[in-house]
Amino acid sequence: MSRLDAEQVRACLEGSLPAQLATSSATGVPDICELAQLHFVDANHIALPYCYTTTLRENLLGNPRAAATVVHPDTAARYRLAIEYLRTESDGAVYIAMQARLNGVAQGVPLLGADICRVLTVEALPGPQLPLPPAPCNRLAAVRLLSQKLAAADELSQAFDLVLNSLAELMGMDHALVLCVDESGRWLYTVASRGYAQSGVGSEVEIGRGMIGSVAQLRMPIRISGLANDYNLPALQRLPPLLGMEIPIPALHHPHSRLAVPIEAGSWLAGVLYVESAESRRFDFEDEDALVAIAQQLGLAMRWLTRPTEIAEPLPEPPRSAPVAIGPTVTIRYFGTTQSVFLDDDYLIKGVAGAVLWLLLNDHQREGRSESSNRALRLDPRLRLPDFDDNLETRLLLLQRRLAERCDWLGLEKLGRGRFRLRLERPVRLVDGEVTSDA
Repeated sequence: MSRLDAEQVRACLEGSLPAQLATSSATGVPDICELAQLHFVDANHIALPYCYTTTLRENLLGNPRAAATVVHPDTAARYRLAIEYLRTESDGAVYIAMQARLNGVAQGVPLLGADICRVLTVEALPGPQLPLPPAPCNRLAAVRLLSQKLAAADELSQAFDLVLNSLAELMGMDHALVLCVDESGRWLYTVASRGYAQSGVGSEVEIGRGMIGSVAQLRMPIRISGLANDYNLPALQRLPPLLGMEIPIPALHHPHSRLAVPIEAGSWLAGVLYVESAESRRFDFEDEDALVAIAQQLGLAMRWLTRPTEIAEPLPEPPRSAPVAIGPTVTIRYFGTTQSVFLDDDYLIKGVAGAVLWLLLNDHQREGRSESSNRALRLDPRLRLPDFDDNLETRLLLLQRRLAERCDWLGLEKLGRGRFRLRLERPVRLVDGEVTSDA
């Protein structure tokens, strides 16, 4: 029988079942305690969370040898790990990963350090065992197929939908969100979702708050099994509810499993990919590894697909009869402070997406122009976009999807890469502060 190591008992370090730690003081006084979280580092090392000064902590400092008994959550197989305390880390990848996981489980619990321990031996203990259940899918094959599909995507919208649909079809992850970082770097906003009654496009989460916000802040995956609470997935809004500008973030009523990973391309944080399930312990470390790989592929695709497109400016549109606007007039209100747009009294959108829609509506009213391009918007001084990472493509996608969800008479139609047309089929009245006009 081959020698066991921490890699082979990694499923026992997931926190589904508590581990028992046996230590002794420098003078030989024994102690046994339960620890909810052991963190896998590599085949030869694990880490213990240092949150408070306890007997366990004091014993490790006085006598570094200890034993941990862990249980496999599916088979009930038991293993004893002989470990040796090496050092405490208060920064670095291991500490950040443990802090991220702790943030997702309990708000306000400080992680003072990660106690790194060498795994000396791993011993299988006698006792009855259940057969290991089959894996829900071949994750490596799913990642390979999804990566091939994603490489062929030529539009941002296509990339998001492809990832979410593939997660459902290939990996059985039916409830998922893609959230992008906004231009301020303080908020995430939902641009795509799957599996929910309401898409939640435009809903926001503050970076650093809750499970999703913590993933963006720490740039580390968080995976949780157990009933959700208000901290794990807050439906945070950017503005007070009294302004009527809240869009609920989609969520299962009782998610028992949650997994969120950062979407990155090099040093660029693009957003967060989030999945959840009503099934307990639905996601394991192999699912986490697979989702991290998928999110990195998505991040690279987003970087490529959101690059500024150098195309010639569109020629003036040939004279043509404007479509007859029918139906009651809709009042469209714009508030420049928040760049928010309301259709009559119903909130629609804010931020860059709101400013873009207002600009297009005004150009259509004054000049009869309905076609434009991403490049034209970037060069338009009225938008005041930053020189780098202006997030314009994702904001245009958000606007397009929000309009499609909210009304059938106003929308953005793609004419090709980097080009689009404003579709307006109702008479509108534009209201900006004290300035009003009719169209």
